[in-house]
Amino acid sequence: MSVSVIIKWGGQEYSISSLSEEDTVMDLKQSIKSLTGVLPERQKLLGLKVKGKPAEDEVKLGSLKLKPNTKIMMMGTREESLEEVLAPPPENDDVVNDFDIEDEVIEVENREENLAKIARRVKDYKVEELNPPREGKRLLVLDVDYTLFDHKSCAETGQELMRPYLHEFLTSAYEDYDIVIWSATSMKWIDAKMKELGVTDNPNYKLTFMLDSAAMITVHTPKRGVVEIRPFMKAHLNREKDKELYKLAQYLKEIAKLEDFAGLNHKHWERYLSKRQHH
Repeated sequence: MSVSVIIKWGGQEYSISSLSEEDTVMDLKQSIKSLTGVLPERQKLLGLKVKGKPAEDEVKLGSLKLKPNTKIMMMGTREESLEEVLAPPPENDDVVNDFDIEDEVIEVENREENLAKIARRVKDYKVEELNPPREGKRLLVLDVDYTLFDHKSCAETGQELMRPYLHEFLTSAYEDYDIVIWSATSMKWIDAKMKELGVTDNPNYKLTFMLDSAAMITVHTPKRGVVEIRPFMKAHLNREKDKELYKLAQYLKEIAKLEDFAGLNHKHWERYLSKRQHH
């Protein structure tokens, strides 16, 4: 019986339907190599497990009970992309291959494929500094869509889709943080939107720089340093009652007093703020 899977890697999907249940995980990896160029020993196939542990190369695909067109995420990088990041120091024969270590042991930020992505972005992406970073200020990165702006609703002007308290929020945040604007779109769109909303040249705060989709890398990791707020949608209906930025400004002001953010769980930011306000 044939086995069909879809491999997700590098923002693309690769369909494989030439294998049978008698083929092994290594056969699957070889098929992936022919499509992506990633060597089998560089591949990590997430979700392929036997009794809770990653499936070994000799395990037959039939024993994995895969449903037709099961989607499998692969982590791995082509050999040539790793050269700059992974090249061992001169005369060093004791280089440890991270892929010899169990998945759970390797921190996501230390995985070689992610280091390669970061190295590539640092090398190729040019950040245009709008205003210099200030000594002693933390960095606050803000997404545009649904955080600062309702980008799906229709309106005559962008001002009608601007989230309530936007300028008050940015003015307050600027007292303790350098501000960066980010969006998974083009810089042309981001620049136009910030100008339309009156953010770029506001006299009460300044932007340090802006980042577009070209600065992104895809890494599946536990969320660290991310504060999630309710999305601002259907601006015409919710404009009068949305107070997320007003509350977020208070939270950022409270935690700015801390020397270290390592112990914070931003998932419960509203609970943290409520406790502080009642002390």
